[in-house]
Amino acid sequence: MRTLITYIMVFPRRSAFVLIALLLAGVAEALSLTALLPLLSIAVGESVDSKMDRLVVNMLHQIGLEPTLETILLFIVGGMFLKGAILLLTNQQVGHTVAHVATALRLDLIKALLASRWQYYLRQPSGALANSIATEAYRAANGFEHSVNVLALAIEALVYSIVALFISWEATLASLVIGAILFGVLHRLVRATKRAGNKQTHLLRHLLTYLSDVLGSVKSLKAMARDNVADAILREQTRLLEKATRKEVSNRAALQALQEPILAALTASGLYLALVIWKLSLPEVMVMVFLLTRILGLLNKTQRRYQQLVAQESAYWALRNAAEEARMEAERSTGTLIPTLEQGLSLRHVVFSYERKTIFSDLNIDIPVQSFTALIGSSGAGKSTLLDLLCGLAEPESGEILIDGVPLHNIDLRRWRHMIGYVSQDTVLLHDTILSNILIGDSTISIEDAEHALRQAGAWNFVSALPDGMHTVVGERGGMLSGGQRQRIAIARALAHRPKLLLLDEPTSALDPESERIICTTLQNLAKEFTIIAVSHQPAVINAASRVFIVSNGTAKLLSDTAARSAQIDNDLPDVTDLKAGR
Repeated sequence: MRTLITYIMVFPRRSAFVLIALLLAGVAEALSLTALLPLLSIAVGESVDSKMDRLVVNMLHQIGLEPTLETILLFIVGGMFLKGAILLLTNQQVGHTVAHVATALRLDLIKALLASRWQYYLRQPSGALANSIATEAYRAANGFEHSVNVLALAIEALVYSIVALFISWEATLASLVIGAILFGVLHRLVRATKRAGNKQTHLLRHLLTYLSDVLGSVKSLKAMARDNVADAILREQTRLLEKATRKEVSNRAALQALQEPILAALTASGLYLALVIWKLSLPEVMVMVFLLTRILGLLNKTQRRYQQLVAQESAYWALRNAAEEARMEAERSTGTLIPTLEQGLSLRHVVFSYERKTIFSDLNIDIPVQSFTALIGSSGAGKSTLLDLLCGLAEPESGEILIDGVPLHNIDLRRWRHMIGYVSQDTVLLHDTILSNILIGDSTISIEDAEHALRQAGAWNFVSALPDGMHTVVGERGGMLSGGQRQRIAIARALAHRPKLLLLDEPTSALDPESERIICTTLQNLAKEFTIIAVSHQPAVINAASRVFIVSNGTAKLLSDTAARSAQIDNDLPDVTDLKAGR
């Protein structure tokens, strides 16, 4: 019931429309049902003398009609047609609303995810997020449809009950009380279905999370003949999901199977009470049997629909919780100043820790504009973290990051990031064309910009040689291309919107020496116009850089001239090979 009320509160206008339409349909049906008793009385030749009979006759007289058999039949059929027309419009609205609910839930989660902090992403399995946007949103939207059906059936049952009360309130109340008791007993199956639905949501999330991770590493697993281990785990999780699904289906089948004999018993009881105890007339008995059968049948359907609702509702709450958790981790950006990059970047006494591990204890760096700076250091020293700090993806615990002397927390973060071109260490391309991988849906970047960026990244020669050129599909994660080709397209993507600051994390790690030389030459030329900061262990990048910082022990030290760099690297990083010599 909580989910039903929540759906109404979250989507009030659409829910209000549906409720009003359902009420109008119920009134139309009620009006047509009131004519059943006088119809039967006329059909069997009895006098029209009950309260219900007189009510219908007076109503027909008021609109200028005689209560003949033909008139009453037309009255009943007309009421049913009116009800059908209203329900048609209502069901169309329900269909539109179901699609709207799924879209609204997906967009709400996507918006919350994109607005959350980078550290939040690091803790989230991508498979779970994909499951929320795809599977859980679909199941949650179906939950709204079931909730509307619960309301529709309940309103219809209420209409039949009101009509039945006018004929014999004693028989109606007795049947409803007995029915409520028996339905309460069957509610155990509804609760069992809810538990099975919760289990399905939990298992689906774990299954898709693990599957996503396996598919991302399938090449390595197959190369080591360890894909059978992943297969065994996926099979076990799939079996558990099958078990939960069987429980849900079994509970639904059991509820339906038990409801039918209960319905027959209640109908027989109502018939006995009407004939023997309250001694109703034959037309009244016939109408009461019809009404009670319909009422109890509708209540059965209501309970089954509610059972389906509780099976799906866990997906809705899981989706809501995921979005709320992402909103709790939203980036806190209060800066409003428009950024510029005309002088340089500075980090002053920056302190940063990650999960109780101190990364920087007193970091001080100055990077002038139109320079090519390389960051080197052992693994875990904080080189990539330094790039995250410059992007605003991470915030220092103390100290300041200055852009042209202005603290980064005073600057509009989105505008600042728009001035950055970024190439991550893990090159991931979309299963799309080369052009789409460069544009990434940005309408402000033209095809000419993409071609220019490919030339800058040293990728134009191999791209133009492909049969479809920039319209060549690169395959899953760019698997149709070599590692060096993927890296150069990633660099072109970073250059396409013509940034002022270019950040690269191991930009040439997958390139052959000749391609590396071309990229380094390109970066040197770009440094005349852009500010470039590259994390690298490659000798070619270090030689190409105009400034080199070695990051270690929570600080960064500027290595002096080129001749002294190799010796200082060897002294400060004994676990790193001689980068200068390329050994």
